[in-house]
Amino acid sequence: MSQISYQNVEIRQQENIVLEDVNLQIQEKEFVYLIGKVGSGKSSLLKTMYGELDIHSGEANVLGYDLAHIRRKQIPALRKRIGIVFQDFQLLIDRNVYDNLDFVLKATGESDKRKRQFRIEEVLEQVGMSTKGYKMPHELSGGEQQRIVIARAILNNPEIILADEPTGNLDPETGRQIVELLRTIQEKGSTVIMTTHNMQLLEEFPGKVFRCENHRVVEQKETENTETPDNNQ
Repeated sequence: MSQISYQNVEIRQQENIVLEDVNLQIQEKEFVYLIGKVGSGKSSLLKTMYGELDIHSGEANVLGYDLAHIRRKQIPALRKRIGIVFQDFQLLIDRNVYDNLDFVLKATGESDKRKRQFRIEEVLEQVGMSTKGYKMPHELSGGEQQRIVIARAILNNPEIILADEPTGNLDPETGRQIVELLRTIQEKGSTVIMTTHNMQLLEEFPGKVFRCENHRVVEQKETENTETPDNNQ
């Protein structure tokens, strides 16, 4: 069974159709790209996967949850199994790296301080930031902040990582390192779905590709040209 399955799904923002007739299947441990111009629906599609945006019609299933009929009280349990990486980091600026991660573990139900400490040290090591726990977010570079955001996303050993333009605010080499890190996480067992404008990444780190355009989502075969002219890169 697919981890993510959409059949004839329509997604709207207010009354405006963002995407329609969406059909996609994503299996465990796949590395998936969503490409397309700004405003083509990539972020909206990700938001439906973690219950931030409702499914207007059709059938959508993520990790066994029926998103068309999910109850509000079920969403926290779904989100605990999904790690989310935002382009603009969304770190808590009034506390250091360690406390940012500790906040998440406490919020998701881990009451044992020693277990939290061990897990924080583990994820910081995994993202190459084991010496940065005492730093405040503003003391970190953009690439370092994104590594902390990824550490936060994997705290609860999620089955799926959703990364919305994770390299969008980074220089090319730092962006490449971030995708390399996401690829390592995928190889350890998580499905990774990321939106991107950087077509170079698709060549260096191949994966399944879906293109959002004209209110549709189309799976792109490897032989197709992936160039997306876009003035908003």
